[in-house]
Amino acid sequence: MKKLILSNLVHRPMRSLISIVAIAVEVTLILLIVGLSLGILNDNKERGRGTGADILVRPPGSSFLTALGGSPVSTKVADVLRKVPSVAAVAPVAAQTSTAGSVEVIYGIDLPSYESLRPFHYLEGGAFQGPDDAIVDDYFAASKKVHAGDHIEILNHDFRVSGIVEQGHGARKFIPLPTMQQLTGAEGKASIFYVRLKDSNDPDSVAAEIKKIPGMEKYSIMSMREWLSLMTPGNIPGFSAFIKVVVSIAVIIGFIVIFQAMYTAVMERTREIGILKSMGASKLYIVNVIVGETVVLAIGGIICGILVSVAARGGILAKFPTLRVEMTTTWVLYATVIALIGAILGGIYPAFKAARKDPIDALAYE
Repeated sequence: MKKLILSNLVHRPMRSLISIVAIAVEVTLILLIVGLSLGILNDNKERGRGTGADILVRPPGSSFLTALGGSPVSTKVADVLRKVPSVAAVAPVAAQTSTAGSVEVIYGIDLPSYESLRPFHYLEGGAFQGPDDAIVDDYFAASKKVHAGDHIEILNHDFRVSGIVEQGHGARKFIPLPTMQQLTGAEGKASIFYVRLKDSNDPDSVAAEIKKIPGMEKYSIMSMREWLSLMTPGNIPGFSAFIKVVVSIAVIIGFIVIFQAMYTAVMERTREIGILKSMGASKLYIVNVIVGETVVLAIGGIICGILVSVAARGGILAKFPTLRVEMTTTWVLYATVIALIGAILGGIYPAFKAARKDPIDALAYE
């Protein structure tokens, strides 16, 4: 049977190749799009963890996602937070989302207070020297081939790159807080406050203590640990639905191509099936031959898809260093199972159609 399956596939090389390519596209679509989505999400988590903050304080009514845009409250809140005995450092941040070229969050920071959370490690240049200076991380610098002293555009404003730092400090681009406030028309305002504690072992009790301060009752106060736990696909609006849509489209592609290929193959091999049945081949034998061909095509497509995905991931990282593509073993297994099931489903009906053929009619087929 194995020899018969391979012979049938080799006898029709173009159709077999198209089927393998279709399965490869299905696997690549799943691995790259899901990997890119998870990579961006987890990259944001890692950069949030890298700020050195233990607690995040945000304006009343803001969610853990919507706070990173605009500057709705006074920076004087930082002075209130600094009076809490357990607080070691507070850094007000005016965050603004930019869609110029790509969606990203720009941080307007007070450099001394922000570095009191976790100091920058400068790879080139140094701190802000003026209001029109910017600090960028090494991933952004590598992607745009930027060096200290070069000029870049942020929020439709020209900035000189004063320094390049290691990635993992919350954002990829930083500008002086007063400059951000001026550009966004929010003088004296901030959108989030990063708080570092003297003892980071019990941030929840400190958050409860801050809540008791008059005027702070309605503020959203969350430990960094809690914020990181919320940064999952299930908590991001539309994320899970997006993944399901991508997987569904991929399955449909694989199903349709395999169904069409195997159905056409069955019609073309009517006489062959009649000969097999006249020689005593059972219905189960015929089904196994057709499904076996489907499985071989699926395995070939899966292997090609994984190899293409790995190569594409390397190309994406080389071309766009700021993008992260996570290709986990779990999702490789998911993609393999999904592609295999979709292919088998596409081959089942043609297989049973072949098994039901009457041997006399099949032998007389022209």
